Amino acid sequence: MPTPVSVTFLGGLGDIGRNCAAIEIDNQIMLLDCGLMFPEADMLGVDLVLPDFSWLLERADDIVGCIVTHGHEDHHGALAFLLRQLSFPIIGSALTLGFASNRIDEAGLMSRTKLIPVSDNERRAFGPFDCEFIPVTHSVPHGFATAFHTPQGTILHSGDWKLDLTPVDGRLTDLGVMGAIAQNEGVRLLLSDSTNADQAGHSRSEKSVGKVLTDLFAANAGRRVVTACFASHVHRVQQIADAAIAQGRVVATLGLSMKKNVRLAKDMGLL
Repeated sequence: MPTPVSVTFLGGLGDIGRNCAAIEIDNQIMLLDCGLMFPEADMLGVDLVLPDFSWLLERADDIVGCIVTHGHEDHHGALAFLLRQLSFPIIGSALTLGFASNRIDEAGLMSRTKLIPVSDNERRAFGPFDCEFIPVTHSVPHGFATAFHTPQGTILHSGDWKLDLTPVDGRLTDLGVMGAIAQNEGVRLLLSDSTNADQAGHSRSEKSVGKVLTDLFAANAGRRVVTACFASHVHRVQQIADAAIAQGRVVATLGLSMKKNVRLAKDMGLL
C-alpha cells in the first residue's frame, strides 16, 4: 500500500490572508506558506490575525521546512511569530526569501531559521518531499507553484497567480511544465488560488499601467506627483520610475518597507 499523504489547512480558506497549509508524508510535515491577515473592520483592538498554530506546536520535531510561494505578507508575514516558538528552514525564490527575512530579522529571529533559495523549474527533495518549483506570474515577482511528487500521486499547489502574457520582467507562468505534469503523471490533487474566480473576464497586463503612468506624469508637468502602491510590487515601482525618469523627474521613496524592498530588488538586479 502506498505511503499515506495528508493535507491540513491552518488558515487561508475563505479568507484573503493567513494562508498556511501542511502536507504530511511519513509523519514529516512541509508547510506551504505562513501568512498573516489584516483584521476586518469589526475586529476592534485586533492588529493582526494569524493561522492556528496549536497543531504545529504539538508536532514541532516533525516539521521539515516551510515553502513560501511568493513575497506577499499574507503568505509569509506570520513566520516571525511562529519562529518565536519553533525552528525550521524556509524555502523559496531568492526575492521571496529576501522579503520574508526582512520581517524575521526585524524580530531578531534569523538564528532560528535557515534560508534555502530555489530556482525556476528546480526539482529538489526535502526529506520525503519531492518538490518541483514552477514559475508563475503575480503582482510580486518570482512566485512559484509547487508540484509535490508523492507516493499517492502529484499534488499541485498553484500559489497566487495571474496569467499575464506580457509581464514586465518577461517571466511567464510555465504552463508547459504544468501541462507536461498533467499529461505524464496526472494531478491527483489541485490546490489553486481562486481569488475573484467568480468574476468574468481577464485581468489586464501589468504593462498596461506603464502608459497610464506616462500620460499622467506628462499631464502634470512641472508638478510633484505622488504615487502609492504595495511595497512588494516591484514591477509597479519599476514602471513608476521608468515614467518619471523619462520625463526628467527625480524619484524618491517613502516608508520603511518601500525603502527596504527597493534596496533588495536593486541589489538583486530586479530594479
